Amino acid sequence: MQNVLKAVVPLVWAVLPSLAHGLTLDLPAPVLGEESRSETPGSYALPLEGFDGATVPAKTVEGALEQRVFQLEAPDLTTLAVMDPLRSQIAAAGFQVLLDCETEGCGGFDFRFGTDVMPEPDMHVDLGDFRFLSAEKGEEAISVLVSRSATTGYVQITRVSPAALPAAPVGETVDLEVEVVRGLPAPVAGGIGAALDDGGSVVLEDLVFASGSAALAEGDYASLAALAAWLEANPDGTLALVGHTDASGSLAANIALSERRAEAVAQALVEVHGVEAGRIAAEGVGFLAPRATNQTDEGRQKNRRVEAVVTSTR
Repeated sequence: MQNVLKAVVPLVWAVLPSLAHGLTLDLPAPVLGEESRSETPGSYALPLEGFDGATVPAKTVEGALEQRVFQLEAPDLTTLAVMDPLRSQIAAAGFQVLLDCETEGCGGFDFRFGTDVMPEPDMHVDLGDFRFLSAEKGEEAISVLVSRSATTGYVQITRVSPAALPAAPVGETVDLEVEVVRGLPAPVAGGIGAALDDGGSVVLEDLVFASGSAALAEGDYASLAALAAWLEANPDGTLALVGHTDASGSLAANIALSERRAEAVAQALVEVHGVEAGRIAAEGVGFLAPRATNQTDEGRQKNRRVEAVVTSTR
């Protein structure tokens, strides 16, 4: 195996003065590129087990959140060769390992899309070859996700450290003894029926899915009520629900995820709003029909959506 230069890369995290020192890790190959994000205060769902058939069991940790991705010059290093020294250093720093798994043991596709991963091209995850580790020490938590492409290794390190919460801003002081009548903004779904009649399709903007999940978050969605009302007003009409994703990950994985999200919306229409199942279909096209660039967080967020399309009025 080719010898590679060990790159000593200090990970400088936001820490409280009470902590003895920051955490420094030796990466096993030269760093080609690096991306990062931070939130204070922030929260992170720290995986505790692999995908259990329904979700990725996790605990929510809060504080100063730092997430960094390192792209390594590692044409000859396996994911095990990259993860093994990092695991040893984290354990030596006093962290207790909570989860240590690889690809199928983690849950494959479902684990990848059930945990927090920075988007492509910053972090690349090969769904057939990745490793994950989570650990904690006192009030600190850390996770490491390792994968690779043909020539490049990818390491995502997420760390949450204790942090004092900033003072909450005051937007407005209200007198609870005085009733004030305020005009409310128009509901999100107010124009859905008209959009279906005029243009034949509409984006359901108010739907909420957990990151990487196909499960529709609980809630009352005005857009679904509007779809049900349109179907009731158009007894011969049928709809297709089409799921879309951003360009993070492979096409096959994204098509599967987008279809499952569309199916979750269809299920809600049937179970909550009493829509006849035969009048709606669920399809997924992954990232093949973007409505914005996938090069920015804002654009990727716009591309993650479900649309309703009129398919027949017979």
